[in-house]
Parts: sequence; C-alpha cells; structure tokens
Amino acid sequence: QLQLVESGGGLVQPGGSLRLSCAASGLSLDNYAIGWFRQAPGKEREGVSCISSSGESTDSADSVKGRFTISRDNAKNTVYLQMDNLKPEDTAVYYCAASGVFRICVVPEYDYWGQGTQVTVSS
Repeated sequence: QLQLVESGGGLVQPGGSLRLSCAASGLSLDNYAIGWFRQAPGKEREGVSCISSSGESTDSADSVKGRFTISRDNAKNTVYLQMDNLKPEDTAVYYCAASGVFRICVVPEYDYWGQGTQVTVSS
C-alpha cells in the first residue's frame, strides 16, 4: 500500500517561499504520477501542479505558473513543490496524491492521498 506524507508547510509572509515535500513509503514512486492539490476553507480541492512518473511532463494551474515548481527525486521516493512569491490567496491545506496514469491534474484522477500540510500566507 502506497502511503504519502507531506511536510514543509508553515506561516510565511507575502512574497516569501516554501518548499513542500511529499515522501512515499510502502511502494516505489517510480510508476506513479504525483500531484499537488490544495483546499482553502469553504472551497473545493483543486489541482496545483502534477508531474509524470518520469518527471518529463508537468501540468500546473494558471494561478501558480511562474511561481511554483514541481520536481521529483525517484531515488529518494520524494516529490517537491517549490513555492515562490507566495500570495495570501495561496493559503490552503496542501495535499500530495499519486496516480497510476498521468493525464490531467484533477482530483478524480488520483487514488492515493496524504493527510495534508497547512500553508498560510499572511503578514
């Protein structure tokens, strides 16, 4: 059974940076696409950025393009989300998730989920 654990969240000022990590255990991530999703209070969970199993393809939401970068280190069984120039509207619980296929970065495509890590952007 694939288990995912997110880390790296916290409180940051607008314009600041955070790097989230998604560490996997139980199975190798080599064959899984990984996505980062977020859910703000009162809103639906949305796709932020997803990466194929090889790391060659990515798909990101327009709202984060140019600010967030997804990457993976299969040797470490870990996927990262580098978040720069953070804005208050980025405040949410961030989840990583795994899928056996890489198509589009939407919640129904992903099967295994972590518990989430809180990101708060505030001055």
